[in-house]
Amino acid sequence: MKNIFLTILLLTNIVMSYSQEKKKKMIKKVTKTEEEWKQTLTAQQYFVLRQKGTDAPSESGYTSTFEKGTYHCAACDLQLFKSNSKFESHCGWPSFDDAIKGTVEYVLDKTHGMIRTEIICASCGSHLGHVFEDGPEETTGKRYCVNTTSIKFVKGEK
Repeated sequence: MKNIFLTILLLTNIVMSYSQEKKKKMIKKVTKTEEEWKQTLTAQQYFVLRQKGTDAPSESGYTSTFEKGTYHCAACDLQLFKSNSKFESHCGWPSFDDAIKGTVEYVLDKTHGMIRTEIICASCGSHLGHVFEDGPEETTGKRYCVNTTSIKFVKGEK
C-alpha cells in the first residue's frame, strides 16, 4: 500500500512539473536588438522598459484607472495584469495584488542601496517595476508597483 501511495505521489509530481513547464513554454519569447527596441519604443518607454528606468510618481496615467480590462506589456503586448487585481495604493504608481500566472519573472535587484524584487515581462524581458510585500492582506499581500510607461490598458467588454 505504501508503494502505491509513493508511486501516485511521484506521478502527480511529474505531471505537475510537466504542466508548469508547458505553461512557461506557452509564452512566446520576443527577442529584438537594442537598436530594434529603440526604433519600436518611445524614448520614455525605452528608458523604463529596456534601461530599467522609473516613471516619476503621479496620480495621472493608469494610477487612477479602474475600468474593466487588462494591462499589457507596452513592448510586446503580453497580457500581464487583470483589472480586478488593481488597487489604490497611494504610492504614485499603478498597483496590482497579482500578475497573470507565468507572465512576469522575478529578479533580485540590489541597485540604489536597496534589496528589492524586480518584475520583468516573461516574454520580452522588459522592466515593469518591483513587487513588495505590503499589499492588501485580504488578497495576496503583495503590491506589484508598475511603471505606467511599461504597460498599456486594453478596455474590456462591459
